[in-house]
Amino acid sequence: MIKRFLAAAAVAFGLAHPVSAHPAPFSYLDVVFRNGNIEGSLVVHVIDVAQELGMKPEQLMNSDVVRQQQQRIGDVLQRRIVLMSDRRLSLAWTGIDLLREDQAIKLTYRIRDAAPGAVAIDTNLFPYDPNHQTFINVYEDRELRQQFIFNAGSEPRTYYLGTTQGAIEVMKTFVKSGIHHIMIGPDHVLFLVGLLLLGGSTMALVKIVTAFTIGHSVTLTLAALDIVTPPASVIEPAIALSIVFVGADNLVRGDGRDLRGWVALVFGLVHGFGFANVLREFGLPREALGWSLFSFNVGVEIGQVAIVLLVAALLEAIRRQSATLRQRVVFAGSIVVIAAGTYWFVERVFFPA
Repeated sequence: MIKRFLAAAAVAFGLAHPVSAHPAPFSYLDVVFRNGNIEGSLVVHVIDVAQELGMKPEQLMNSDVVRQQQQRIGDVLQRRIVLMSDRRLSLAWTGIDLLREDQAIKLTYRIRDAAPGAVAIDTNLFPYDPNHQTFINVYEDRELRQQFIFNAGSEPRTYYLGTTQGAIEVMKTFVKSGIHHIMIGPDHVLFLVGLLLLGGSTMALVKIVTAFTIGHSVTLTLAALDIVTPPASVIEPAIALSIVFVGADNLVRGDGRDLRGWVALVFGLVHGFGFANVLREFGLPREALGWSLFSFNVGVEIGQVAIVLLVAALLEAIRRQSATLRQRVVFAGSIVVIAAGTYWFVERVFFPA
């Protein structure tokens, strides 16, 4: 794989040009999980290494010189390759070779007794060159599982292994993310509150929440899999309108026929696309797509249940206190819901961020 990447770079960027021209500001890192260890290789251009060592590139076109400089080269590069599990993993260099035709240096490494469920990867190998890119291939045994490209502005990326331990790490990350998102998403919370204002039996509230769950789970999955991906410029105003609708429905319908379950289902479809936009920004691990979707949904449901229990308990306490007070709370709450939804709609349509 490394040779193919280098060959492609050679064709595209003229790698065979003289060393001093530095035609290919790329490096290639293989990360291989195998038999309870992590091993792999790093391929870097001689010009980049020479820049770091204060040498001329031509000097590093000598295999003996490269071997003599192994310690210095390794020391420079090791501190710029960050592999994190529950601790920072330290690379032990096991060899170095000059790839004369590619004008590159290849280092091999091993990390013993390293079998984590997930590894966060970050690197900026040559900060002197803002255009430098590092191509990372992640393998489990001989199977290529993931590829990343890092440059000077890249954020760390996390790879989740296809093991039981990896699945647990996915769940720990994405359940927490789902809970966090529903708790800090005032539009989703207000939509739920609007649905609950009229109160009802435990079974009625369960049906409402279940319908909302089904709705947003369907569209979250479709969007996360890139099957249906409506733009945020459409979804976010639609979410705001769903809030306005719920508030207005409370005022118009009052205690008539309860259609809140259907409202929750239909508008849950819209909210699911909103969840997907957040999840997409967070980054779905391709190697654990199913687990991450499931875990995020579980987190959202945990957050929803907490909100529903709190709001339902408060409304029930008010209802027992006074029927008149209950009506006033429903009216005032619905007005707040309508006002907030209208504000968000105007903001998202006419003053988008």
